Amino acid sequence: MLNTKKVFSYNKEMILIIYSLAWPSIVEQLLQTVVQYADSAMVGRLGAQASASVGLTTSVNWLINSPLFAMGIGVLAYIASSIGAKKYDRARLASVQAIIITFVLGLAITIITLSVSPFLPKWLGGAPEIQRDASIYFAIVCLPMLFRASTIIFGSVLRASGDMKTPMKVNLVMNTVNVVLNFLLIYDSRVITLDRFSFHMYGAGLGIAGAAVATAIAYCVSGSLMFMALYRNKLLSPKGEKIRLDKAIMKRCIKIGFPVSLQRIATSLGHVVFTSLVTKLGTISFAAHSIALTAEQAFYIPGYGMQSSASTLAGQALGEKNEKKLHQVSITVLQMAIVIMTITGTILFIFPDTMMSIFTQDPEVIKAGASVLRIVAVSEPMFGALIILEGIFNGVGDTKASFFASLLSMWGIRIISTYICVSLLGFGLNAVWICMVADNVMRFILLLIRFISGRWKRKLQFEK
Repeated sequence: MLNTKKVFSYNKEMILIIYSLAWPSIVEQLLQTVVQYADSAMVGRLGAQASASVGLTTSVNWLINSPLFAMGIGVLAYIASSIGAKKYDRARLASVQAIIITFVLGLAITIITLSVSPFLPKWLGGAPEIQRDASIYFAIVCLPMLFRASTIIFGSVLRASGDMKTPMKVNLVMNTVNVVLNFLLIYDSRVITLDRFSFHMYGAGLGIAGAAVATAIAYCVSGSLMFMALYRNKLLSPKGEKIRLDKAIMKRCIKIGFPVSLQRIATSLGHVVFTSLVTKLGTISFAAHSIALTAEQAFYIPGYGMQSSASTLAGQALGEKNEKKLHQVSITVLQMAIVIMTITGTILFIFPDTMMSIFTQDPEVIKAGASVLRIVAVSEPMFGALIILEGIFNGVGDTKASFFASLLSMWGIRIISTYICVSLLGFGLNAVWICMVADNVMRFILLLIRFISGRWKRKLQFEK
């Protein structure tokens, strides 16, 4: 007979564990989104042209982050399973490999991005009036790529051990630095009045370049702090270890991370093509598109926050060779994410105009952006489930399925349908976002089918 009291107690304990791991990541995601909101709002005050200049290379930044996030996932999966198996020496050796990966990728991406920055805005189809500013912005934010790599990869290393709070704290510092420097560098010196009090505020008046410099300095701060946090971590610190290549561990991390890198590169290239198609709709539509993408981010924060806990717990369950725990973790996190993102999607559907007005006062941009936000709000629960499914597969090192699902849905659904709607049929921004939602829905369906089939678990090394 089923002991319902025992099952309830186990589920409650699992929910508390997931919550304890998820809330710092959710706060971290929230902080990142607040800064992106602040960036967009501050740049938005300079006009639609400035918003378009910054938004033009957003998809390329996603692209260049792809190998960093991918290798972070590879290291996370390896370390989480090592900790689950109580093989702590192996976990420390993996943190050394993370340092090598960070250094190599950071330098390589810096060279590539700075080389293409003068030509990139034109390649993306940006209007002539925004190309110069877009090029300057992209070059400056890519200059400290080594520190950006440190922030992303070392953050994954710390999360693999269950330390979600340190990355959250580092991001708090980074975001504070970014916002303060935005305030000082973007605008000219001015008089600020608060009730009866007035004071003179210094401003460098650098405009878009000021926003880029603020972001670059913030990356330098966060990358340095994340490295120091890793060095002080009792479980994973590379202190005393030689910084040398371990072929077996590196091979395993690359084997896990490579499909993720391919996935992110394929989808990010898709975003680049997607962005170039949207630019054909004009500066107003593209500004609305860019701002709406930023506004939407706040509403899938819970999903991405819980994804980290799903990856960590799934990886540790694999290391423990506990298939029952892996199943329980997966189902519980999925249920929690769907419920929470149903709520956030409803809020987004009701208040899209309010969200757009945070970033711009242009009525045309607000109207266009609010319309597409209502479209995407309907799909938020499925998007939340998609995020968690990717996290589970990444945590156990089963990364090929996500790659093929992303490749098919991005290029087979989003790009082709958007090209038809924009270039052949002459449809507007609403049609573009419907194509984007169709991409997410297809990817969710493909991953759900694989999850339900159970084939992915049969490939894992569980002891009966």
